[in-house]
Amino acid sequence: MALGALTRPGWPAILADGPVVLRPYRRRDAAQWSAVRCANQAWLAPWEPAGYGPWVELNSPAAYRLFYRDMRHSIRDGSAMPFAIVLREGGGERYVGHISLGNIARRAFGSGYAGYWVDSAVAGRGIMPTALALLVDHAFGPAGLHRVEVNVRPENRASRRVVEKLGFREEAYHPRYMLIDGAWRDHIGYALTSEDVAAEGGLLARWHRRGGGAG
Repeated sequence: MALGALTRPGWPAILADGPVVLRPYRRRDAAQWSAVRCANQAWLAPWEPAGYGPWVELNSPAAYRLFYRDMRHSIRDGSAMPFAIVLREGGGERYVGHISLGNIARRAFGSGYAGYWVDSAVAGRGIMPTALALLVDHAFGPAGLHRVEVNVRPENRASRRVVEKLGFREEAYHPRYMLIDGAWRDHIGYALTSEDVAAEGGLLARWHRRGGGAG
């Protein structure tokens, strides 16, 4: 068995449901990543930890190289599984967002934190709940984890709707949890464990039974 299979179970992987595909990032994603990020400054900037510099510079193709390098480091040490979210339509694919399972802890803890964003141009089409359901099922299956957490600012209704649609359990309120936009911001903690969805055939199956899916 390869060492990576022991230290990084579940990686690499390509996950798909209908037109929604989660796949590992590639070096050649720089231009698409930069274009989508720059076009979504007003949509994304209020909810993300601030970097040092103008948004356009922090999300340039050159900045992608640093982003890509950091992702590869976290993949190698087994602490994260970052995926590009793409839509496969008309014989091609379109980059529309990012989702990652990070802070992965194994052995007795068996958990990770999910973080995500999606292009505002495709928001409301069920893409992000589908992507998160795919990620959670992968975490509970091939990745061998027991628990997935999501932390969201109370004001971020769009992100909260994603976890609430999927039936994540609201577990905690974290005062001054993360430095965002120049201040320490409160977050709401949501979580699922594998037992929460096992009897339903997984989170994606539950999402579909509730009438969800990407359209």
